[in-house]
Amino acid sequence: MLDTANWPLPGLIGALLAGALLILWAGTRVTRLADRLADATGLGEALFGAVMLGATTSLPGIVTSVTAALTDHPALAASNAMGGIAVQTAFLAVADMSYRKVNLEHAAASLENLVQGALLIVLLTVPLLAQAATEVTWLGVHPASVLLVLAYLGGLRLVAGTREASAWIPRRSAETVTDEPDPENQNDASAGPLAIRFILFGLLVGTAGYVVARSGIALSERALLSETAVGMLITAVVTSLPELVTSVAAVRQGALTLAVGGIIGGNVFDILFLAFADVAYREGSLYHAMGQQQVFTIALTQLLTGVLLLGLLRREKAGLANIGFESILVLVLYLSAVTMVALGGIGGQAP
Repeated sequence: MLDTANWPLPGLIGALLAGALLILWAGTRVTRLADRLADATGLGEALFGAVMLGATTSLPGIVTSVTAALTDHPALAASNAMGGIAVQTAFLAVADMSYRKVNLEHAAASLENLVQGALLIVLLTVPLLAQAATEVTWLGVHPASVLLVLAYLGGLRLVAGTREASAWIPRRSAETVTDEPDPENQNDASAGPLAIRFILFGLLVGTAGYVVARSGIALSERALLSETAVGMLITAVVTSLPELVTSVAAVRQGALTLAVGGIIGGNVFDILFLAFADVAYREGSLYHAMGQQQVFTIALTQLLTGVLLLGLLRREKAGLANIGFESILVLVLYLSAVTMVALGGIGGQAP
């Protein structure tokens, strides 16, 4: 494990900058490869973005939450996981700003992304129900963690089936950019080498994100912030940089469904951070080690996801400067919540 606790301040800042630059370089290439592999494998941008791209960019966050749980910091583990989902949803609003033609949620019409958004809201209720119920563990693991994994796998099957057989089809408009496979990519005989390159660049993204996360944790400890503030405001943001880079890169190369699917699908995958952290946390149920601040963060992620779903359903063409109402509302809600956490406006400190 990278020990940054005793690094000098210039070294920590340098590591953060170096990691961010590596994420920018490798993350852009991961997105390009993901777009080609989505066509070559026949999975489509939404599903490939959810499973492969979303899981790849989530590697730094997994390491951070599991490490925090192993070192007896359950509030940090949960806040990092839920804060990551919240900030990544806000990143989608940033991606919307980078697409100047029309509202991104209008152009990227995809039923798979709608299903993934609904699945995320369902999964987010599980830790809330677990936290409210009597604490029960088996080998130190709460049954909710097993339920999260099973529900995630079942949800992926539902998303995959949606692409092949669905009674709902988004209405096309002149601005709609549908997920049409590129014939050159479909006939690409080099899918194997593409996959190898995708894995290598993905490992670079994960490694860079891990360095950024460890440096961020060390900086936050010196700032004497609460675990929730550290998780939501620092580690969640820095470990989510891959999602920001890949979503903006996907928008700029015209893979709009991949951009939205990568964020929403990545968020669905990130809920599993709680399950992984619960296994790593040996003092009991991670869900019962959470306080009001962590519950607040989970509720925030549900709210932001609901707003995003409304935008995907409403498909407003042009709001303020071609940015949909959902992007503006998501940013306002997220920044307001961040301000409340930073100022200590959420009670119930976790143990």
